[in-house]
Amino acid sequence: MRCLIFSLIAARMIKHVREDRGRNQTEVTEFILLGLSDNPDLQGVLFALFLSIYVATMVANLGMIALIKLDPCLHTPMYFFLSSLSFVDASYSSSVTPKMLVNLVAESKSISLNGCAAQFYFFGSFLGTECFLLAMMAYDRYAAIWNPLLYPVVMSGRICFMLVATSFLAGFGNAAVHTGMTFRLSFCGSNRINHFYCDTPPLLRLSCSDTHINGIVIMAFSTLIVVSCVMIILISYLCILIAILMIPSVEGRYKAFSTCASHLMAVTILFGTILFMYLRPTSSYSMEQDKVVSVFYTVVIPLLNPLIYSLKNKDVKEALNKVLQKYLL
Repeated sequence: MRCLIFSLIAARMIKHVREDRGRNQTEVTEFILLGLSDNPDLQGVLFALFLSIYVATMVANLGMIALIKLDPCLHTPMYFFLSSLSFVDASYSSSVTPKMLVNLVAESKSISLNGCAAQFYFFGSFLGTECFLLAMMAYDRYAAIWNPLLYPVVMSGRICFMLVATSFLAGFGNAAVHTGMTFRLSFCGSNRINHFYCDTPPLLRLSCSDTHINGIVIMAFSTLIVVSCVMIILISYLCILIAILMIPSVEGRYKAFSTCASHLMAVTILFGTILFMYLRPTSSYSMEQDKVVSVFYTVVIPLLNPLIYSLKNKDVKEALNKVLQKYLL
């Protein structure tokens, strides 16, 4: 009987403790993005710099899409993938940069819980889609160099559309898992995110729930995506290297490799940054260091991709000259 009475008293005490804890910990309905700096003078400089980069990013990527649409000579599988890549670059930059620009000049740096979830989802969706697109573009380069005669058949319009659609489905599906896992957590303490956008590590640090499972699931999915994309790229380039070495003339080898140089540079920049950012133990995260790296792949990389493909691509340069002469001169 004493044991029963003690159990009832203990259960009631636990219930009261939980109720008190629930009253003391109010559920977060909005977050405060601390941004890159709280120095007013530096914020003005950063606003001007990032606004210039964002405008250039939009002009470069949307211009690339329009150029490919207007010039029939660019209606090939390679440029179909490139126009999709430009759309993704413009989209995932737009999911982060406008809010960052507003926070640099506005007094209120708040973002609602739903707004944070939406930013988190769309940024992750387009970033994941870009990873898959770059892998598909590696396969496209392999198909073009390994057997040029069968290239139009292997990379038909229907197959290209399916590869791009698969990239979008995989990217958006992966982001849905990440977003669901992250925002099922309770945020009942501080609402100050030490970042300029809603990213996984700072959100997990703010949660008052157990984030151990989240860490495992996110690491597993991120590793699976990065490793699968990297494997497709490595196998494609291994086959490309074998095909190039089989070309008898030095000029032919150079021409074949030059068609891959821009893609290889874009892959190295993006995946190198992602590997540094996410495939690390959580104990080694430094938020100040990560914010600098995040600026590079959220703001700078979307501008670099169209520049890389245009500056090193003879077809794009010729198409740009023709369009300028036809419509502007």
